[in-house]
Amino acid sequence: MLCETIKEGVDCFFMKKDGCQFPGGACHQIIDVCIGCNRVQEFPTGKYCSSFPDPAIKWKNGNCNMATHIKIEAKAEQKINPIKASKRGSH
Repeated sequence: MLCETIKEGVDCFFMKKDGCQFPGGACHQIIDVCIGCNRVQEFPTGKYCSSFPDPAIKWKNGNCNMATHIKIEAKAEQKINPIKASKRGSH
């Protein structure tokens, strides 16, 4: 259904006939670490995430998995000792 509380006109999973079913009755505004993400939308009532109703929970245990402004660095591969590798291959 379309949101009638904060994000008026936006399709929302939590909106039911008797109002917003999200705990607290409305979405929460973004937090500082969300600034720069492409999922942030601005409404007359403030800036909100288009993916999650409470962005602070997504950042609670580390980086948000939907953040577009965070670049995850690939871990460097371990160097393999060529002598040990040749011994392993001969077995």
